[in-house]
Amino acid sequence: MTAIWAGIDAGRTHHHCVVIDDTGKRLLSRRVANDESELLKLLADVLALSVEVTWGIDLADGGAALLIDLLLNHGQHMLYIPGRAVSRASEGYRGEGKTDAKDAAIIADQARIRRDLQPLRPGDELVAEIKVLTGHRRDLARVINRLHNHLTSIFPALDRALDPTNAGPLILLTGYQTPAAIRRTGARRLETWLRNRKVRGAAQLAETALAAAESQHTSVTGEKPTAQLVHTLAREVMRLNEQIAETDKLIEARFREHKHAEVIASMPGIGPLLGAEFLAVTGGDMAAFDSPDRLAGFAGVAPAPRDSGKISGNLHRPRRYSRRLQRVFYTSALISIRCCEESRRFYDRKRAEGKRHTQAVLALARRRVNVLWALLRDGRCYEPIPPVTNAA
Repeated sequence: MTAIWAGIDAGRTHHHCVVIDDTGKRLLSRRVANDESELLKLLADVLALSVEVTWGIDLADGGAALLIDLLLNHGQHMLYIPGRAVSRASEGYRGEGKTDAKDAAIIADQARIRRDLQPLRPGDELVAEIKVLTGHRRDLARVINRLHNHLTSIFPALDRALDPTNAGPLILLTGYQTPAAIRRTGARRLETWLRNRKVRGAAQLAETALAAAESQHTSVTGEKPTAQLVHTLAREVMRLNEQIAETDKLIEARFREHKHAEVIASMPGIGPLLGAEFLAVTGGDMAAFDSPDRLAGFAGVAPAPRDSGKISGNLHRPRRYSRRLQRVFYTSALISIRCCEESRRFYDRKRAEGKRHTQAVLALARRRVNVLWALLRDGRCYEPIPPVTNAA
């Protein structure tokens, strides 16, 4: 029986499936509800065409979670094709229209012809829990990002001077959001207002806010409604901080239970939260990454070549990578510069070579990918390398 390929354009309530043979001929095209009984019928109909099926899908979670688990539970081979890759590939197919059926056909054909696609494997239950918890934390943190954005749009000096996620600055923002309002109040009255609300370091916070207000005398267009949004978001962040703290405790507890937790946390700069993000993105299984170069490419910390004609050696930042994983390695590299002498020496060496700060941090992040990949492969913890001293 010949091999066939089934492409799934996944959605929240419905999916579209297109099945093709080795010549690209379409054997089946069907819209199916995201319902277990309907999905089982689809599976049976596809297997009736051939038992040798390769499935391609453009979502790895969310609305496709039920379908993925159902297929994996039935021993089906699945490949993940990111939606961005499908969009780019569509330019090479006839027709300018975009339909679910066309996308599903492209997914099936890409699964047929490509050899670099990531297979989907049965997930670890613990990793699945970590993925849900870290996703929930990101949703909560989006409100904090909105607060930053609105405050920066009308009062960037205050956003730079304070951390709007801490209790004191948040209380300040519930009462004062603009430079003019803070200047009118003055340092002494503002300090009293903060003390009455039991803010620690009220005097220093008042002085910092007044200094920021003195640096900006321009009233930005749309300041009044934006200030009201800052007030509302500050109150919401105060409420969400408790949820974030509770979520962080759950994430840390689940992370500590993972078999690779000790190895991952042994890397300088990687704590429970960044370690949990690493597990959520990669599953902690380096079998999915046959080399550190593959992991570095997926994390977006390895430059991709862009050679043309006689020009060679031209490198640029890759377009396809996991921004979450890049954040893990970049942020942990920044932290390690402060707490690890070996990382600091590497960073200083790159800076001495003429690299900018961001370039030096990315170079350090790339080096740390190699180290973490090897540690996970060998199942051993990180041990710092002492500095080399010149013999007298």
